[in-house]
Amino acid sequence: MNLAGMIDHTLLRADATRAEITKLTEEAKKYKFASVCVNPGWVAYAAEQLSGTEVKVCTVIGFPLGATTSAAKAYEAKDAIANGATEVDMVINIGALKDQNNELVEKDIKAVVDAAAGKALVKVIIETCLLTDEEKVRACQLAVKAGADFVKTSTGFSTGGATPEDVALMRKTVGEQVGVKASGGVRSLEDMKKMIEAGANRIGASSGVKIMEGGQSEASY
Repeated sequence: MNLAGMIDHTLLRADATRAEITKLTEEAKKYKFASVCVNPGWVAYAAEQLSGTEVKVCTVIGFPLGATTSAAKAYEAKDAIANGATEVDMVINIGALKDQNNELVEKDIKAVVDAAAGKALVKVIIETCLLTDEEKVRACQLAVKAGADFVKTSTGFSTGGATPEDVALMRKTVGEQVGVKASGGVRSLEDMKKMIEAGANRIGASSGVKIMEGGQSEASY
């Protein structure tokens, strides 16, 4: 199993510097990670640094709260793709999900799916730590219905991250046709293996290098 090829090497801190983004891309090239995941403002630079390699550029949409409008999320996705992103991780409208407003949640996801059509993978962050199991299932069902490529556990910026139990529930809900990304708190090779065993086929982590070296990181994302 190619573990490195399952990792989105992530740096989403607000205070990330150009030097840190450069280091992130160099590490991604060295270990052959699936992608680097950076904020939209760094997409063009990361794409430039990774030009000619197989490492993808992933970014986040409506991040980290998911509370922007569907139109704003769609524009953000289009802009990121124009700048070189080939994967976009969008946050659902969590409040709408809790209000049982399934139509709004689905339309919100579909706005990004349509914006990315044929140009980028769409991963849907449901923020499991804020949801009941019923809400997790419903969020995954709506993501599948809207045409998303992946469902993703967490932003890494809320009250908790990925758990094997949530990953297993998400995998059971979406079946084998849609990916499951575990992110938030995956700090070691042991953590990663637990997520894979539970059904994850992509891992979002700022600890990618530590994971590949068999160490443990204190990083939270």
